[in-house]
Order: sequence, then structure tokens, then C-alpha cells
Amino acid sequence: MDQTRGTISAAFAYIFWGLLPIYWKALEQVPAEEILCHRVIWSMVFTLLLIFALKKRRLFFEHVRSKKTMLRVTVSGCLLAVNWLIYIWAVNAGHLVETSLGYFINPLIAVLLAVAILGERLRKGQILAVFIAFLGVAYLTWSYGRVPWIALSLAISFGLYGLMHKLTKLGTVEGLALETVPVFLPALGFLLFLEHNNSAAFLTDGTKVSLLLALSGLATSIPLLFFGYAAKNIALSRLGLLQYIAPSINFVLGLAVYHEYFPADRYIGFALVWTALFVYILEGKIFKYRLKKQLLH
Repeated sequence: MDQTRGTISAAFAYIFWGLLPIYWKALEQVPAEEILCHRVIWSMVFTLLLIFALKKRRLFFEHVRSKKTMLRVTVSGCLLAVNWLIYIWAVNAGHLVETSLGYFINPLIAVLLAVAILGERLRKGQILAVFIAFLGVAYLTWSYGRVPWIALSLAISFGLYGLMHKLTKLGTVEGLALETVPVFLPALGFLLFLEHNNSAAFLTDGTKVSLLLALSGLATSIPLLFFGYAAKNIALSRLGLLQYIAPSINFVLGLAVYHEYFPADRYIGFALVWTALFVYILEGKIFKYRLKKQLLH
């Protein structure tokens, strides 16, 4: 039962993330940096309320008093803020398809970070997958006429964030609350600056915009809660496979709904990246099968 619920929770989280660009598109007239600041502030407010409701207050303040933990969440919080800013800007600037590429290559970036930072060694199949992904990015660089910096920035920032988040070993709710603490005051200061200059969208651009900005914390936290439940109840391999739901939805939305410019030759680059993912997943399954077979013998 927990496996089924965990799978449903993971699928819901990834579908929610896949559809989230629709939410940011509804705030298209608001600058990305202002949306980001509201997302940070309201996420912190919502998660703190949850911490008090779930009676995790003592644990939360223990983490706050730990200099080591706060140093790590400061780094992860800044990385998350950078990731959010690039993503929101890219979605509303008509680069949703390129953002999907970022999250398709993210697992391969995570592998490279594990090698570079944690000293892990790549197996032959993983090296092949990374090489094919490199060819895909190189081809897209040629096709775009520039390095696909949006995709790479999203993949690298989220990969580094995942690494830092793993090192802190925090729960989903308290993790997000703590990660928003270091960026809360700069976000609040920026919004107060906008208010002072009469250029803020909140309470100025209509009820719909103000409500969407205020609910951005809820839109951020809900899928994270479902993801947190899923991560505890299903195998990491299943969770890894389900993660491609979100960028797949992003890709379809960008092409079918928002009609982003995407010439036919770019499919070659994306096909190479998708092939790399297939090789990476298949290699992992073969490796686990062989390991299991060895243990049985």
C-alpha cells in the first residue's frame, strides 16, 4: 500500500511541476525577480506554519542553532533561488522547451558532480551516457548558435543544490524552511524597495496577480510535500524514472500550447540527450541485476 501511495505521490509531484509553467505564465507581466522574492517569502511562511502544526518546532530551532547546518542551507538556499529565478524568467521569456532540456540532462550532470566532488568513479555505461549527452549539447550549441546556457544553468544549479541538500540530510518541510531563511531578508528588502518606488505588482496590478503571488509559496510547497512522502516510501530507481514526467510535460507545453520556435533539426540534439538518458537508465538496471546475481551466488 505504501509503495502504491508513494508512486501516486511521486507522479502527482512531477505532474504538478510539469504544469507549474502555466502558473508562472499567469504572472507574465511581473518581473521574474519580483516573482522569485514572493516565492521565497511565502514558501517560508507556509513551511514555518507547517512546522508548528506538525510540532517540529524544537527540531527546526536545533538546526537553526547549528552553524554547520546553517552554512550548508545558506549555500543550498542561494542555489535554489538562482535555479528558481532562471526557470521563472525562461518560462515567461518563451524558453520553456530549453528549460525541459535542463531537467532532462540534470541526472547526468548529477553523475558528473558526484565524480568531481565526491570522488565517485563512472562505469563504462555511464561514461557512454555522459558522452552521448555531451554530443547532444554540442549539437544544440551549433543549432542554437550559442551554448544552451538556460538548460545548462538549470541543470548545474539544481545538481549542486541536490548535492548540498543531500549533505544536510534534512526533512522536506524543515529543509525548505531553512533554505529560505538566508534569502528571506534580501527578498523582503527588494520587495520593500519596489513598494517604496511604487513599482511593485503586489496589491497594485489587481487581485488576481496579488493572489497568485501570495499563493506561490503554496504552489512551491505542495509538490515538495508529496515528493518527500514518495522519497520515503518507494525505491530511488522508481523515483528516478518518474522524474522525467515533469520535463516531458514542459516540452509538450512549450511546443503544443505556447508554440515556441523549435526547428526540426533541434530534435536531433534532444534525441541524443534522450538516448543518453536511456543508456544511463539501462546501464543502471543491468548493473543492479548483475550485482544481485553475484550476491545470490
